Amino acid sequence: MGHTLSDNRHGLISSAMVTRADGHAEREAAKVMIDDARQALPDVKTAITLGADKGYDAHEFIEACLVMGVVPHVAQNTAGRRSAVPDAIAQSEGYAVSQQKRKLIEQGFGWGKTVGGIRQVMVRGLERVDQMFVLTMAAYNLTRMRTLGQMPLLGQ
Repeated sequence: MGHTLSDNRHGLISSAMVTRADGHAEREAAKVMIDDARQALPDVKTAITLGADKGYDAHEFIEACLVMGVVPHVAQNTAGRRSAVPDAIAQSEGYAVSQQKRKLIEQGFGWGKTVGGIRQVMVRGLERVDQMFVLTMAAYNLTRMRTLGQMPLLGQ
C-alpha cells in the first residue's frame, strides 16, 4: 500500500512510503511521515496542519497528531458515530481550506498510475516496491515543478 504526504500549497509530495496493507497501515504510515516532516522543520514549534480523509478519523490518530503538535484537519466521519475531530477545529476557516486542498494528493497517485507505471508493479518485495514508488513520486514532483515554474507568481 503506497502512502504520500503532500504540501498543500503546491501539491508536491514531501514524503512517500510503502507498507503492507492492514487495517491500520495508513494511519501508522501517516504518523511516521508527519514525525519526519516535523523534524525537518527549522523550528519544531512551527504550526502545521494535516488534511486527510475520513479513514483517519480515529481517536488514537487524532490524539497522536495533537501530541506531535499537528492540527488534524481530518474529514469528519459521522456515519453512525461521533467524530474524533474536535468541533473547534472542524469549524475553523483553515479546516475548510484543508478539505479542498487535500484532493491535490490524488493527482500524484493518478500520475503515478497512468505515467509512472505503478498501476501494476513489475517488482516483488516490500523494499523494491517502496523504491519504485518513492522514485515515481520524485518523478511526479519534477513534472509538477516544471508546471509550477510556468505559472506566473502572485502579485506579478
